[in-house]
Amino acid sequence: MKHSKIFTISAALLCSSMLVPGCGVTEEKAATEKSVSETVIETIMSRRSVRKYKPQPVGRDTMQTILNCGINAPNGMNRQSWEVRVVDNPEFIAGATEAFLKENPKMGEDPSFVNMFRNAPTVAFIANDPSYGMSAIDCGLLGENMILSAWSMGIGSCCLGGPAGFFKTPAGAEYLERLGFSEGYELLYCIAFGYPDETPAAKPRNAEKVKFID
Repeated sequence: MKHSKIFTISAALLCSSMLVPGCGVTEEKAATEKSVSETVIETIMSRRSVRKYKPQPVGRDTMQTILNCGINAPNGMNRQSWEVRVVDNPEFIAGATEAFLKENPKMGEDPSFVNMFRNAPTVAFIANDPSYGMSAIDCGLLGENMILSAWSMGIGSCCLGGPAGFFKTPAGAEYLERLGFSEGYELLYCIAFGYPDETPAAKPRNAEKVKFID
């Protein structure tokens, strides 16, 4: 699958509303702006949820870029009511998976099963502050920024709710504690990250659910 090069949000916004005489924007720069816009749209429209990954983890410098994109998502009153923990430690992932399989042994019968995070080598755990009513929405926006920036660099992802649910059970409590979220924060979901080992087709979207109101 061909992925777009990483886009820079600041570049996409620069002079986007200033293409007027005297602003110093040349036709060449205007063409570049259009190219950036097309790249952003292509990234959004080509993104797929990936459930098969190559074994190599995502480099931490690359993950830091993804995280920076995440925390620059819009959020209510700039509360930034999220916390993120990134795990690329094979021991942690293997241990959590072992605990998971004790409770869900049938999952291990799948010959392709490697770990409980769709076999991804890198996982981001996102927690929210439930004392703020919009925090779950803010965390969703953060995750979308992370997913799109990752895709633009050729890195696949998949949002996962099941592992987060397991971590909240007694069997997974040890691993939830190791994530070290601040008091009052609750694990909401996690995102698997890795280099895709599949090229999933797009699933249909129901455009009839979107309407303009006159």
